[in-house]
Amino acid sequence: MRVFVAGASGVIGRQLVPMLAAAGHDVIGLARSTSSGVIIDGMGATVAMADALDRAATMRAVADAAPDAVVNMLTSIPADIKPRRLARDFRVTNRLRTEGTRNLAEAAEHARAKHFISEGLAYAYEPGGEGPATEDEPFWQKPPKQFAPALAAVQDLEALTEDAGGLVLRLGHLYGPGTTFGADGSFVRQLRAGKVPIVGDGTATFSFTHTEDAASAIVAALDTRVVGALNVVDDEPAIVSAWLPVLADVLSAREPRHVPVALARMAVGSWGVAFMTQLRGADNSRARLALDWRPHYTSWHQGFVAELGDVAAASER
Repeated sequence: MRVFVAGASGVIGRQLVPMLAAAGHDVIGLARSTSSGVIIDGMGATVAMADALDRAATMRAVADAAPDAVVNMLTSIPADIKPRRLARDFRVTNRLRTEGTRNLAEAAEHARAKHFISEGLAYAYEPGGEGPATEDEPFWQKPPKQFAPALAAVQDLEALTEDAGGLVLRLGHLYGPGTTFGADGSFVRQLRAGKVPIVGDGTATFSFTHTEDAASAIVAALDTRVVGALNVVDDEPAIVSAWLPVLADVLSAREPRHVPVALARMAVGSWGVAFMTQLRGADNSRARLALDWRPHYTSWHQGFVAELGDVAAASER
């Protein structure tokens, strides 16, 4: 199969491209810059140069590639995310999720691609409810104002993907190489510096997704005709007060302190507080069944140790 990957040089793309090649697919990676093109070329994929926000250029790039599948992993997320600046920092990503997705979906249709797969979010569900959210649960009805533009862009992406007869893979909190939870990621650096507290009772539920597992779900989806949306997360949703101290321990960092919600709100705003106290986890049962997919890292605990266990050892040498 010829697979066109938009976002091939990103944290998921760097796992996905070699995986697709190993499965026997021909991979074409979209690059906006020369540096991205070098990364894609280094992974053995064909490079297609275009800006996904340029409709005409995207149409040409996809038409030239003549793909059987188009995979939309487009984001431009800053390495260091500040909760109060979320709406500003996600402006480009929001455009990629709306305008970029529209351009890619139109290009895929013109190229008569059989598959259109987009990256969505598994942590945008309405807070509350019993247990992890299934794909039938509604998204956040009244999200914090900093998160509202990002959520609206994700909803547009889902609608555009649905109109294209495609599949949205709703990913959890990504960890692995190059992510904020990676060995050199901003969250890990801040936690090691003692700057990540447990807010209130730490009641937000996180569903994590290793970038390798996100990539393997995309590969699995290419062997199906599944459409709609699927949660691609690990098997073990966990509240902040459970996973954050474990992560600190893996990193040999001091145990996170507790801070009151009111104090945290002054420092990180309503989204920063909601992120640590309100998020709802996601259920992966449907993805496991529909894609015949299983996460390699079934638990965030297992994954954190595998990814970050050497970080503490290196700092002690």
